[in-house]
Amino acid sequence: MTLGEVFVSEMLGTAALIVLGCGVVANVALGKTKGNGGGFLMVNWGWGLGVFAGVYLSVMSGAHINPAVTVGVITGGAEEFVPGVAVTIGSTLTYFGGQMLGAIIGAFVAWLAYKKQFDDEQDPANILGVFSTGPAIRSYGWNVVTEVVGTFMLVFVIVAFAGTPSGLGPLAVALLVVGIGASLGGPTGYAINPARDLGPRIVHALLPIRNKGNSDWAYSWVPVVGPLLGGALGGWAGGIIPLPEII
Repeated sequence: MTLGEVFVSEMLGTAALIVLGCGVVANVALGKTKGNGGGFLMVNWGWGLGVFAGVYLSVMSGAHINPAVTVGVITGGAEEFVPGVAVTIGSTLTYFGGQMLGAIIGAFVAWLAYKKQFDDEQDPANILGVFSTGPAIRSYGWNVVTEVVGTFMLVFVIVAFAGTPSGLGPLAVALLVVGIGASLGGPTGYAINPARDLGPRIVHALLPIRNKGNSDWAYSWVPVVGPLLGGALGGWAGGIIPLPEII
């Protein structure tokens, strides 16, 4: 693969993830939607299926669709991201760039799909919640811990999936994300992906949405730093701990 193909692959996969992920939050949180009040478990499934779609679309580049996964691949000791794409500063930035642009595009498309509901929404917290995560109890240090734990589980178990039949990959990762959301998502909304939070938060800041309020930049570093640390630890652990292989 060329770096250009990697960029497009990650952009498409991440965009699909964010369209479906931000879309399910909009369906649950905004008024006058068919899914209003659907609950947190509905959000978990929406994000899980968003991952399912994103992994399939970006399989050529290894389906990272998450800078934390890219970092985990590096700390796990890989020499190539995919065959022919060496782990270098340039290729790493290519992955990050495709993921961020995809997240921005996906959030914009989700806004288009719910434009009338956004126009009608009166609560700024509901609007921001469609685009980005926020803590149930604001405690920056503990919020980071939650994101580290959730992202560690994501990346460490993804490393274990490498020993399973390849056809299970997208479904297995999707179910893992549903499980992380249902079990560890309560304190922070489980970003577990820096691009997933930062890209849509930028879109929230730029779009002319009525009653949107501020973009809570004071919190924005948490869903970036926490997942990057968790991803790095998950990849490192996966590289040194013997994991079972299924033939």
